[in-house]
Amino acid sequence: MKNNKKSIIIALIVLIIIGILFAFFTIYKINSNNFTKEKYKLGIQTEDNTVLNEETINEMVEQEANKYIENTAIEEKTQYDYNSLEKEDTSTELFNEYYAKAIEILKTMSLEEKVGQLFLARYPEENVNKEIRENFPGGYILFGKDFKNETVETINKKIRDNQNNSKIKLILGVDEEGGEVVRVSAYKQYKDSKFKSPQELDLEGGIDKIIEDSHEKTSLLKSLGLNLNLVPVSDVSTNTDSFIFKRTYGKNAEETAMYSKSIVKAMNEDKMVSAMKHFPGYGDNVDTHTEVAIDERDLSQFVESDLKPFKAGIVEGVPIILVNHNIVKCMDNDLPSSLSKSVHEYLRKELNFSGIILTDDLAMDAVKEYVDKGKAAVQAIIAGNDMIISSDFVRQKGEVLEAVKNNTISEDTINRAARRILACKLAYGII
Repeated sequence: MKNNKKSIIIALIVLIIIGILFAFFTIYKINSNNFTKEKYKLGIQTEDNTVLNEETINEMVEQEANKYIENTAIEEKTQYDYNSLEKEDTSTELFNEYYAKAIEILKTMSLEEKVGQLFLARYPEENVNKEIRENFPGGYILFGKDFKNETVETINKKIRDNQNNSKIKLILGVDEEGGEVVRVSAYKQYKDSKFKSPQELDLEGGIDKIIEDSHEKTSLLKSLGLNLNLVPVSDVSTNTDSFIFKRTYGKNAEETAMYSKSIVKAMNEDKMVSAMKHFPGYGDNVDTHTEVAIDERDLSQFVESDLKPFKAGIVEGVPIILVNHNIVKCMDNDLPSSLSKSVHEYLRKELNFSGIILTDDLAMDAVKEYVDKGKAAVQAIIAGNDMIISSDFVRQKGEVLEAVKNNTISEDTINRAARRILACKLAYGII
């Protein structure tokens, strides 16, 4: 009997202890929730004095929890073995001496940050620093509208702020070709007159005048905080009726090769990133901003003409080559060059280019009908591009991130592209 009473007493004590612990746990959970809610409430009030109701606060807490779970899942997926990158022989590659440091940086980055590096986004009209902090772009391309209502001082401040808000310094570029395409010198607050076209400069003083002009361009752009000029236009064109003619050197393949090589050399001397365009050669095709261009020429014509300037630039150490949207049937019968694996393989294997391959803007009409389910950026990376010019950066970055998570794109592909981009930034003193 005594033993039964003793057992009952012990059981009661255990139940009481469990009850006390449960009560403490419940109170702690309620207080934690209230603290989290109050934190959100106070945070929002601090920014815009908005008083949130209970339902809104609960939604925000739930959204934050879901975001945490999603980010954790992404981070768990990034347990990448860098041994293969570190041990492979890259001795003949353009940025080889910067790869070790680039890999060190890669190891500190999340998958989302690495995917962000693969985008040269169109400069947004508002909230640019917020976009930089939250989406980690590799860089931005600026257009005339971004300079029109600014001054040297204000654009300098903007760009400094952009760089200060970026964990990894940005590539910031323009198309300042001279002649018809000028983004900065179109406005007198930056230069008294527009930069002249290569053909105009050639008439004034030949290649020496062109090189002098290149140094002047670089000086102006760097003074504004820019570090990339998407030149030279290396397309071979002697047809005055051609869409691309006025933007080119306007001479044969050999002379265009000499011109292109000279520009790349001058810009490398000035530590300014150059980008040869539009591989594999534009030819006498229509404007791909608005139409689909189909090039029916034989490969022999490209080898004997269009490819010569690109070969010369590669020998001189051009860091970036921009691929056009033309369908070049001798290389790929079906897809625009920017989305074609065979075009990219030709550039890598036949021309031995180891720098950054960059798409032309994926918003152009010439690529829209060739994209599966609107996922142009995913197709572009699968094709072999390292970097994408994007007018829809945040959405396209999300699509690429999702493609990595579902194994449509390998993380190795992302890391190799990001390594090239980081190495280029190191080579040109951007980081």
